Amino acid sequence: MKHNNSIACTVDECKYHCKEDNYCTLEKIQVAKHESVAHSVECTDCNSFEKEN
Repeated sequence: MKHNNSIACTVDECKYHCKEDNYCTLEKIQVAKHESVAHSVECTDCNSFEKEN
């Protein structure tokens, strides 16, 4: 599976995760915050995540 060398990822439950290595297969991802002001990494998420079937 072709992956994007610019997007490292270890979330193997995502349908866009490259199974051969720890990269994303999307051309770009959307990163979002789930608080009004992000103070730490825990305040952000990859909004491109989709659960693998």
